[in-house]
Amino acid sequence: MTAGPSSTREGSHVVIVGGGPGGYEAALVARQLGAEVTIVERTGLGGAAVLTDVVPSKTLIATAEFMTTTEYAPSLGILAGGDGAGVEVDFKVVDERVLELAAAQSRDIHTRLEREGVAIVEGTGRLDGPGCVVASTKHGDQRLPADVILIATGARPRVLGSAQPDGERILTWTQLYHLVEVPEHLIVVGSGVTGAEFAGAYRALGAKVTLVSSRDRVLPNEDADAAELIEGVFKRRGMEVLSRSRAAGVRRTDDGVAVDLVDGRVVEGSHCLIAVGGVPNTDDLGLETAGVRLTDSGHIAVDRVSRTTARGVYAAGDCTGVLALASVAAMQGRIAMWHALGDAVSPLDLGQVSANIFTAPEIATVGIPESDITSGKVRGAVTMLPLARNPRAKMLGITEGFVKLFSHRASGLVMGGVVVAPRAGELIHPITLAIANRLTVDQVANAFTVYPSLSGSIAEAARVLHDKRG
Repeated sequence: MTAGPSSTREGSHVVIVGGGPGGYEAALVARQLGAEVTIVERTGLGGAAVLTDVVPSKTLIATAEFMTTTEYAPSLGILAGGDGAGVEVDFKVVDERVLELAAAQSRDIHTRLEREGVAIVEGTGRLDGPGCVVASTKHGDQRLPADVILIATGARPRVLGSAQPDGERILTWTQLYHLVEVPEHLIVVGSGVTGAEFAGAYRALGAKVTLVSSRDRVLPNEDADAAELIEGVFKRRGMEVLSRSRAAGVRRTDDGVAVDLVDGRVVEGSHCLIAVGGVPNTDDLGLETAGVRLTDSGHIAVDRVSRTTARGVYAAGDCTGVLALASVAAMQGRIAMWHALGDAVSPLDLGQVSANIFTAPEIATVGIPESDITSGKVRGAVTMLPLARNPRAKMLGITEGFVKLFSHRASGLVMGGVVVAPRAGELIHPITLAIANRLTVDQVANAFTVYPSLSGSIAEAARVLHDKRG
């Protein structure tokens, strides 16, 4: 633990540009520590994470997940209605619910911040030197002097020059929620996390889906076993996956879209989703003039306590390029305020960050990747247990998925893990706790688990690793 600057908390003025997870979580901490806090936000509290990204996308995916669970129904003795009708989707209701939940979450954040005494300015903020933010509002410019500034402006979808979104047929992930019906044939360009999540969801909702991947497999930066399993699930469910296929451009046709591939092939569909990463929102903020260094990719350079190169200026979230997760943005924002206002603080430790991919089944990871062990970088041991042998999984009709655990060969410390399963994002937490608290595999193995439970496979994996020391 380290202490932040010796500045007094009471009476300090904190101005936060951006009201997403990094911004609003920082505001709550700063108020708790006695600072006067102002948030400048232009689109709505919660930012893109709540309004156009995490909350709406995961709500849509949660609906799609209900459709995938019907796969298990016949094996459990659950049959379709007597007339043979299956489960159908009212997509208008789905999208209305998605947007309402996002708006409700934004309202809740607004109410909480107001209750805590945070001043909220609707507008666009930019730095006027390191000690002042100018907020451009509908009533004109407003100068906001600050002892501490936090930039938490997030990122926006990256688009291709030859594939300009029009909001109707060629879409980014922020534009999907205004469709009135399930796309007849959705072409997804990009097989990273966002592309894979939406491809799987829309296939489950009834769309024909073609996934265009420039790499050898989907989810190229994730655990290889997990990615292979998900690609197999996609194909089994009828998705067409075009590997090693790079999109050269996307264009409108008379009744849909055409995706031109670099090798000359053309893929035609009704709609196209461009999911090729994000671009930091760091333009026109006055950053460089204020002494804030940007990386070659346009992200704000920060250290592990969220400091930029300008005194008193911090940054958090996707605009920093550290790790594009809402949980990381929120922690960066909290750390920034703890440090800036003189509270005890531990620097950000990405080794303790758990992440989840909301495919069906989900993929959750934490700690080191298996490649660190197989490459010899870390002297570790690996065990992998198929979920199909778990008694609770058998009862639920789950046949796909696994638990993978990594430990240090000498000490037995838990170093990482991968869970591929329904609700993997919940199951990863015991492994995250083990890493954060430096538990050994024996300690994990000796903790009681419910029988039968999916988490029982985590304890079983830990027991297997007991004999892999040395």
